[in-house]
Amino acid sequence: MSLYGEFTVPAEAFALYRTLQATPDVVIEIERVAATEEVLTPYFWASGEDRETVAEAIENDPSVEGLTELDEFEEATLYRASWTENIESIVYAYTQVEATILEASGHRDRWELRMRFDDRERLEQFQSHCAAADIPFQLTQLHELSQPRTGSQFELTPKQHEALVTTWELGYYGRSDVTLTDVAAELGISQQSVSQRLNRGYEKLIGNTLVVTPPSAGEE
Repeated sequence: MSLYGEFTVPAEAFALYRTLQATPDVVIEIERVAATEEVLTPYFWASGEDRETVAEAIENDPSVEGLTELDEFEEATLYRASWTENIESIVYAYTQVEATILEASGHRDRWELRMRFDDRERLEQFQSHCAAADIPFQLTQLHELSQPRTGSQFELTPKQHEALVTTWELGYYGRSDVTLTDVAAELGISQQSVSQRLNRGYEKLIGNTLVVTPPSAGEE
């Protein structure tokens, strides 16, 4: 049975540590990580700092290379890059046991991670690998998939799940008088953040429910 663990790790134990140091007000949210030919390619949002300052900091960060700006919004920018090989990092620790990073949020001196493990043995292997490499981490929550239909099953992050459910509960999909501004006020976040979480949630739901075979890289 799959296990879902939430971890807190020091910023230096994960990627983009130099970026977080250089831009202390930036918030980095990893949307997904693609693995091709043993290269880990994260897609991540950066917000909370001047766009040019953040881009310069990421460009100078030794933990990533090949930075590409994919999309730009008023409050956040979506980037793609490749993680450089650093076997001492928790980035590569989780690949050793084929775990999946469902959500990762970095700010100032720490990263908050939510990961899925196929079973308890994989989790124990991950913990052993981190211990052997002296990678500090704190397990804050651990639970199993106990119900057949949950946000976790569809790889929704807690924030995406909350945004989708709140939007539905407020009647956004069936009432013309409910706007994203109302949803944002209910969640206590910006309208742009609501829109981003909903779009990511839609993508996860469609990919895990309606689509049998995902599009190839060429079709994307």
